[in-house]
Amino acid sequence: MTSLCPCQSGLDYQNCCQPFHLGERLPESATQLMRSRYAAYVLKQIDYVINSTVPSQQKLLDANLLQEWADSTQWLGLQILRAQTLDKTHSAVEFKAFFAGKAGENNKQAHHELSLFVQIDQRWYFVDPTVPLPTMKQPCVCGSGKKFKYCCGAYL
Repeated sequence: MTSLCPCQSGLDYQNCCQPFHLGERLPESATQLMRSRYAAYVLKQIDYVINSTVPSQQKLLDANLLQEWADSTQWLGLQILRAQTLDKTHSAVEFKAFFAGKAGENNKQAHHELSLFVQIDQRWYFVDPTVPLPTMKQPCVCGSGKKFKYCCGAYL
């Protein structure tokens, strides 16, 4: 039996986000990565959430806290509002992720965000604005060799 992917693409999970989660394929766009990260939260695959974040930020993420959030959240849906190519290595995805707290509680909420994604060596990553970022004159989180203010910082 096949089930629809939690990312709400309309495709079966095995033909959508599962190959990304299993490391069999890489998302080809920032939008695919956004959808696969949402599905990973739904399916409580926190390792994927961490590994799809810019490598220089991965060690700053609290896996236990992310797992707690995934475990205590009832995910209700994802709406991609727009995707935008910013330059050849940066894209932005605006989305709303709908969720409720503990199961049984009637407290539907929406997390609305404009997320930045960067492509490093032909692989897309999420730039997490919730962890400490470099100052504008420090090297960029993506490892481009540019100052943060001239690279990812220009879009945050």
